[in-house]
Amino acid sequence: MTTPGDLRALAREIAAEAAELAARRRAEGVAVAASKSSLADIVTEADREVEALIRARLAAERPDDAFLGEESAAAGGTSGITWVVDPIDGTVNYAFGMPSWAVSIAVVEGPADPLSWRALAGVVHAPKLGEVFEAAAGEGAFLDGRPLRVTTEAPAGALIATGFGYDPATHAPALGVLQRVMPLARDLRRSGSASLDLSYVAAGRLDGYYERGLAPWDHAAGALLVQEAGGRIGWHPADETGRSMIVAASPIVFDALDAAVAPEM
Repeated sequence: MTTPGDLRALAREIAAEAAELAARRRAEGVAVAASKSSLADIVTEADREVEALIRARLAAERPDDAFLGEESAAAGGTSGITWVVDPIDGTVNYAFGMPSWAVSIAVVEGPADPLSWRALAGVVHAPKLGEVFEAAAGEGAFLDGRPLRVTTEAPAGALIATGFGYDPATHAPALGVLQRVMPLARDLRRSGSASLDLSYVAAGRLDGYYERGLAPWDHAAGALLVQEAGGRIGWHPADETGRSMIVAASPIVFDALDAAVAPEM
């Protein structure tokens, strides 16, 4: 029987190969292949090539599993297990030569729905930062082999990260939420990579993180990291544009942050 630890090991191995390919393609030069939600939301040829590599490796190793990736069509399986993949999380950073991007690979059990699945393993590999975050259900979260724990105090206020999305129509509501969050905050961070923001909550580098409009592959691995490091994950329902909100934080700030970002009644 395959254990979460076995799945984590495979995810780590494939993520390393994928990260090496992505870094090599970045050094060779980036070609923009298309835009997604807006002209600012790009996909590169490397995104597609890296996802193809991950998908091929998984098909060879675990042909009965399902696949849900950002850049290619979903595929069903018979095992009850789904691999949720973001080949390059932080594509705009990647395209502009910023180091905050990562390969994110998660393994989940159950429906391909974050509110229904059970996460089994996750890896966030950031090659330009030289860091590999990983977790397996019930086995803890680790950074390069060192155990991770969320923060246990925030005497000067919480260090909080968020993102604003690429659609200009969503910026005003996001700034309204930010106004409610700032009284809790020591300061704010905006990395451009959801998987890394979640990894940083798990590592105690951030006290909390929230963002509306993430796709499953953006948060699947990172959310497990937070939970396995002792943090909490919550959700707020979709807004009028159909975008739900994730909240991730250490227990000391979760309730206050969750209340601050909740829709006003």
